[in-house]
Amino acid sequence: MIASTEHWLDGVDIKINPKYAATVIAASGGYPGPYVKGDVIRLDPIGKDTFVFHAGTSLRDGQLKTSGGRVIAATATADSLEDAVKRAYEGMSTIHFDKMHYRKDIAHRAFVRHATIQEAPLTYASAGVSIDAGNSLVSLIKSSVRSTRRPGADAEIGGFGGTFDLTGAGYSKPPILIGAIDGVGTKLKVAQAVGKHDTVGIDLVAMNVNDLVVQGAEALFFLDCYSCGKLDVDTAAAFVKGVAEGCKQSGCALVGGETAEMPGLYAGNDYDAVGAAVGAVEKGKILPDTESMVEGDILLGLASNGLHSNGFSLVRKIVEMKGLLYNDPAPWDEKTSVGSSLLTPTRIYVKSLLRVVRKDLVKGMSHITGGGLVENVPRMLPKHLAAEIDVLTWPMPPVFAWLKTAGNVSSAEFGRAFNTGLGMILVISKENATAVVAELEDAGEKVYEVGKLVRREGDGCVLNNLEAWE
Repeated sequence: MIASTEHWLDGVDIKINPKYAATVIAASGGYPGPYVKGDVIRLDPIGKDTFVFHAGTSLRDGQLKTSGGRVIAATATADSLEDAVKRAYEGMSTIHFDKMHYRKDIAHRAFVRHATIQEAPLTYASAGVSIDAGNSLVSLIKSSVRSTRRPGADAEIGGFGGTFDLTGAGYSKPPILIGAIDGVGTKLKVAQAVGKHDTVGIDLVAMNVNDLVVQGAEALFFLDCYSCGKLDVDTAAAFVKGVAEGCKQSGCALVGGETAEMPGLYAGNDYDAVGAAVGAVEKGKILPDTESMVEGDILLGLASNGLHSNGFSLVRKIVEMKGLLYNDPAPWDEKTSVGSSLLTPTRIYVKSLLRVVRKDLVKGMSHITGGGLVENVPRMLPKHLAAEIDVLTWPMPPVFAWLKTAGNVSSAEFGRAFNTGLGMILVISKENATAVVAELEDAGEKVYEVGKLVRREGDGCVLNNLEAWE
């Protein structure tokens, strides 16, 4: 109840008991007109799964008495509506006071409707799943999916599985295959509130293919799963269009997917999405190459597009706390709305990074997602080395500065929750720094030298000058 009144109900783990409940309310004599107060109430022992709730009652002179028109209620739960109603009336029979009265027709309309429904023949559609809508979606997205074809895959959907030809993709020797699976998280709640669904499709691809490229892998193909309570064809089509765009940005084929319509599992127009990508890398070329890393190696940071797809539970909490609507002008950029700004898609770094990976100019890379720099950078390092990063070496995007101030987020928490403006961190040798920066800038990336590798004496990533974030 506190969570509901303070608007953080989404932070509470609500457990639902899949049963039926019925309530019968006892009223004072004369209600809803003039009624007497002060009648003594006697309560007998109550039955199983039945509860008595007090409303217009009071304790006076050691006795329970009536003090309102709607006095007291009996509520019961059961595996069927009929049994719940029966138990509620049995509970009402344990309550006694002068001239009490209550309705005798609780749930009668539901019983009639239930009988009518039972008599009608059932279909999959009447249960909430539309095969026709699913077929319409497939027809609508075929052109978007086909636009992702590449050597090795024709990106035609409709079969029982997607295929990929490694030889056709140019692999004369068997490569190492690497798989990744991820979702978009609660950024989907923003998309659903705004009614814009294509950009989160790009996010879904980005979260996977960026994880592949940091291991030196070229993304080959992608599959997605779109789950909802009721399939809205236009919404799902917009989402898949975004997925196709992400695939094209990363050079992988969308070879298949799943649309799961599951009434009762998702509320209203809510949906969720998960994607999986498979990439390939030549044997002996998997990153990180921790054995080649030494003290003094340079750390390069690539600018992010903003929040990307992490930290949105905190973002949504701050936005709500400040009383903002998603169609309000963004306090950090009044040329756009809160929702449009937050939905900026995750940057896909695949093609840019493959240019330097294939020239053997990179020792390791880290995709900065949930956990920020502090948690992700150490994942690419050997045990004896740490990353020393100076937070003054890159500009903090305005959206991050606003979130930190508006949410009163500590610098330490800020560095763990968000990417803070860097979507990728690279480890390179000093002698390759100039060539790598030039190559990446030519590919359209904003590149910053943000630190170096040092001997590890504690944490795997140390952020210096954190006071600059205060």
